[in-house]
Amino acid sequence: MSSTAEELYRPGLEGIIAGETSVSTVEQDDLAYRGYTIEDLSKHASFEEVAYLLLYDDLPTQSQLDGFVAQINAHRELPGPVVDTLRAIPQNVNGMDMLRTAVSMLGHFDPIAGEGHDQDVERAIHVLAAVPTMIATRLRLGAGQDPVSPKPGLSHAGQFLYQAFGSEPTALHEKVLDLTLTLYAEHEYNASAFAARVCTSTLSDFYSAIVSGIGTLKGPLHGGANEAAMEMISRFGSGPEAEAWAHHAIANKEKIMGFGHRVYKNGDHRARILEPYTRQLGEAKGEQFRVDVYDAIKDTMWNEKKIYPNVDYPCGLAYFFMDLPIDVYTPLFVASRVTGWAAHIIEQRSNNRLIRPRSRYVGPAIRPYKPVSER
Repeated sequence: MSSTAEELYRPGLEGIIAGETSVSTVEQDDLAYRGYTIEDLSKHASFEEVAYLLLYDDLPTQSQLDGFVAQINAHRELPGPVVDTLRAIPQNVNGMDMLRTAVSMLGHFDPIAGEGHDQDVERAIHVLAAVPTMIATRLRLGAGQDPVSPKPGLSHAGQFLYQAFGSEPTALHEKVLDLTLTLYAEHEYNASAFAARVCTSTLSDFYSAIVSGIGTLKGPLHGGANEAAMEMISRFGSGPEAEAWAHHAIANKEKIMGFGHRVYKNGDHRARILEPYTRQLGEAKGEQFRVDVYDAIKDTMWNEKKIYPNVDYPCGLAYFFMDLPIDVYTPLFVASRVTGWAAHIIEQRSNNRLIRPRSRYVGPAIRPYKPVSER
C-alpha cells in the first residue's frame, strides 16, 4: 500500500472524508438537514415535513404535504404474512432483531414495481409507514392483545402511540415523540447510514440496505445507547445514590452510556432541545426522583470529566415516562432514521461507485507453504 494511504489511516475512520452528501451536515455546533437547522426544524416542523424534506430535497407545500401524508397512510397496514412472522418470533427476542426480520420479510411483498429514483422514494414511504406498525404490533402481541388498525387523521407520532396503546395519546406525548423522530431522522455519515450506503454501492436492493442499517444501529455504541442509558438510570432510587455510583464508575473507568459524541465536543444540541420536554414528562408522571437521578449522573459526568450527554440520554428517560418499554427505544430510532437512510441510499444510487477501502496489513510476512507432515 502506498505511503499516502498509510498516512490517511485512522482507527474507526475518525476524521476521514468517505464521501460527499447533500442530505445533512454535522459540525461542532451545528446540525442541518438539507440546509435547515435542527433548531428551526424541531421548533416549527412536524416529522412528516422533515421526512418529506429528506426524501424530496426541500420542505413541502401544504398540498405536497397532504399528498405525502396520504401516501404514508396508504402503506400503514402490514401484509398478513408479515404479521404472521411477528407472531412467530419469540417474545424474548430483542426488538431490533424482530425489526430486522420483519423489514426483510416486508421486502418479499414489495408493492412497488421497477427500479429507479421514484421507485426508491416510494419504497422509502412504504418502509416509513410500516415500521411503526411493526413495533406497535409487536407490543400488542407481547401483551396478549390483538393489533390495532391505524386511525385516520392522526399524525405519524400519534398513529404509533394509538396503535401501541389502543387509545389516542396526550398532546404532550404526541409532541415529544414527534420531536424525537425529528431529532433522530438523520445524522450524516454515521455508522448505520454508512453501512446502508456500502450495501447500496454493491447495487443490492433497497430493503437489504435498510436491513444493513438496522443491524448496525442495534449496537449500544450507536442506536442502542438510549436503551442502555435508561437501564442505567432505572437502577437508582435517588439522586445521591446515582451520584455515588457515578463517581465510583468514573474512578474505575467504567463506560457510562449516553455521554460523549464522536463529532460534538461542545455538547449535542439535540440533547439540549429534548431535555426540557423530558423534564415536563417527569413532572406530568410524578416521578421527580428519576429526573434527580438523571441530573446527578449528568452533573457528575460534567464535574469530573467535562463530558456532555448526547441525545440518547434524555431520549431514553423521555420514552420511559411515556410508558414505552425499553425494548422499543432503538426500534423507534429506526422508525425515524429510515428517512435518513433512504435519503442516503437514493443519493448513493444517483452517483454510485463501489465503496471498497483498503486496509493496512499487519499479519505475517509472505511465507512458504509446508505439507502437513512437515508442520
